[in-house]
Amino acid sequence: MESRTTLKTLLEIKNIETFYGLIYALRGVSLSVQSGTITAILGANGAGKSTILKTVMGLIEDQPDKGTIEFMGKRIDGKETEDIVRMGISYVPEGREVFEELTVKENLLMGAYLRNDRAEIRKDFEQIYEHFPPLKARENQWAGTLSGGEQQMLSIGRALMNRPTLLFLDEPSLGLSPILVNEIFKIIKNINSQGVTILLVEQNARMALAISDFGLILENGRFVMKGTARDLMQDKDVREFYMGIRSEESAKGYQRWKRKKRWR
Repeated sequence: MESRTTLKTLLEIKNIETFYGLIYALRGVSLSVQSGTITAILGANGAGKSTILKTVMGLIEDQPDKGTIEFMGKRIDGKETEDIVRMGISYVPEGREVFEELTVKENLLMGAYLRNDRAEIRKDFEQIYEHFPPLKARENQWAGTLSGGEQQMLSIGRALMNRPTLLFLDEPSLGLSPILVNEIFKIIKNINSQGVTILLVEQNARMALAISDFGLILENGRFVMKGTARDLMQDKDVREFYMGIRSEESAKGYQRWKRKKRWR
C-alpha cells in the first residue's frame, strides 16, 4: 500500500442528497476513498449505508438529487451503471444475488461480460479459485444449490472478474456463521493486499474496523464520525454502541441496573 503521505483520492463524493420518493435517505453526504485502502461505512440497519453504494452505481433513478461523485477525477453522477462498471467499479450487493440457475463457472463469466481478453479471463478464473477453493470444486454446480457462504464467495468472485480498481461490498457477513465471517474478512483483506481498493458497508463494526484503514459512521443519512479505523476502535462511544464493548464504568452501571430490576 502507498504511504499515508502519498495516498491518492480514487472516489470523491461531495454533499450528495438522495431520496426514495419523498423520503430523505442521504443528507449532504461527503466522503473520500483513498487508493489502495479499505474504507468501512458503519451504522445501524436503515441508516443509509447501502444507499450510498447504490447512488454511486447509478442504481437509483435520477439520483443523487444534489451533489457530485467523481471516480479517478471524472464525474460519474448521472452515468449509466454499465458505464460505471466499465470504468472500474464493481459492486457486490447485499444478499449475494447470484444467478441461481447458472453454474458457478457461468456466474463468474457473467462478471467478465464487458471484457474480450479471453487469455486474461482464463488467468482470472484461476486467481478466483485461489481466493475461493470451494468454487473450484463446484464450478459446474448450479449456484442456487450452494451454501450461503459459498454464494457470498461467488458474488465476490464474479465482481472481481471485472478486474475492478474499486470494489464495493455491501454487508458481506450478513447471514453467515462466525467461522465463515472470519474467512470472508480474511479474503477481503487478501484481495486488498493485491491492489484492489475496497469500500465496505457493514454492520459488524468490530470485524470491519479490524481490517480497514478508515471508517465512517452513518446515522439517519448523515455521517456523524470519521477517522482512521484504529482511532474509531479506541473511541468509547464507538466501542459501546457499535462494537458492544462497554467501558468498565458503564458496565458496572449496567450490572447495578440489572440487579435492581431483578428484585422489583
